[in-house]
Amino acid sequence: MLRVVLFLCSFFAFFFVAIASPLPPSSNVTLVDLERRVDHVGRVNKDSDPIVAISIQRYNSNGGSNCDQWVQITNLKNGKTAYGKTRDSCQSCGTEDLDMSPSLFQQLDSLSTGVLKIQWHFMAKGFSP
Repeated sequence: MLRVVLFLCSFFAFFFVAIASPLPPSSNVTLVDLERRVDHVGRVNKDSDPIVAISIQRYNSNGGSNCDQWVQITNLKNGKTAYGKTRDSCQSCGTEDLDMSPSLFQQLDSLSTGVLKIQWHFMAKGFSP
């Protein structure tokens, strides 16, 4: 009986080792090089920065070339004007819409206003308020 148990244990041990062994490469297998992880160092804008996001359609149509370009924005209700720096695209914005950081919005009206009717245009490249 002991011999049978030892035989079965040896057989199953050999079987599981054979299954767990890696297979040799075959002609229909493609080897893929894994990319080395690259860490990036950057910065994040904060709510107090005057940041603007333009519509994704406008952003994509010019390949993101408006990034870091200043925009002059005027609130049509009260005539207040402010400047924001283009830093992002807005998925839900219409082509003529802007999304603003809280601090930029507050230069034009109270946050409780929610949505503003605005007029805006890009300033010349290199402009800074």
